[in-house]
Amino acid sequence: MNTRSKNAALHFSPFLLEHEDVYREWRDKKLTGYPQNLGELLVEINDPRKLTQSEFEAIRQRCQKANMAVYAGKTGTDPDPEIPLSMGRKFGVQGLNKNWLADETGLTSITVVEKGTRQEFIPFTNKAINWHTDGYYNTASEQIQALNLHVVQRAASGGENALMDHEIAYILLREKNPQYIRALMSPKTLTIPARIEDGKTARKEESGPVFSITPAGNLHMRYTIRVNNVFWADDELTREALAALEDILHSDSPYIYRGLLQPGMGLVSNNVLHDRAAFTDSAECKRHYYRARYFDRLAGTGIFE
Repeated sequence: MNTRSKNAALHFSPFLLEHEDVYREWRDKKLTGYPQNLGELLVEINDPRKLTQSEFEAIRQRCQKANMAVYAGKTGTDPDPEIPLSMGRKFGVQGLNKNWLADETGLTSITVVEKGTRQEFIPFTNKAINWHTDGYYNTASEQIQALNLHVVQRAASGGENALMDHEIAYILLREKNPQYIRALMSPKTLTIPARIEDGKTARKEESGPVFSITPAGNLHMRYTIRVNNVFWADDELTREALAALEDILHSDSPYIYRGLLQPGMGLVSNNVLHDRAAFTDSAECKRHYYRARYFDRLAGTGIFE
């Protein structure tokens, strides 16, 4: 998409509050035929490293509709990092976020560790992780647009995930009160304080909105439900908006999908809302997921594509 096209897309984005007619047209199209359960997002494939065109199209179509798809491949417990990496390349995402806790490949191995720096962070424990989108602490120029997961091994018990399309969360909030969207689009809505290590600033304080609109007119969400080390704008409207969002995420909404991914399965997504239940490992089943974060949106899944 060239610069002129991007500017036009941003101007006519349905996520702008001033374009009520554009929003309603997009909303109705979005909700028509929307997946009713996790099974409708599932695509059976052979090997992500050799994805066929029909497999690719089936996954892409689900991502275009719901910003996510789940694949069930036949690689089982094969730990080859090329499995998730090749899936990313197939969907045109190049800007892999090689964060400081990532593996040499740029992927991050999400598994329980007993010692070292990683054990200080909840993803590398067996504890539950509440609702969030990935990279909410990143700088504005390095927001995570796509999140892919690949399962090498599941836990002996627990570890289920819940998923929700962030565009659906936007719709539900806007239908309840459009001003909630205005509050959550404020550039100072969510602030992550600086991380200090050994008296030095390892990461600067980072403020930004919950909802933002990309240059291509798509919706991005930056959110965490956590209460520690997070500062929210202290005004009544923002508090109401956040409470409404939490009510949605804690509800039995049909738009929330819950399931347990098995070895060889994976998630392809535009960084949708998700959580993780606590789990228990065993000697035979030690939970191991590969996580790939990208600065690009999945190709061919934008609202104007």
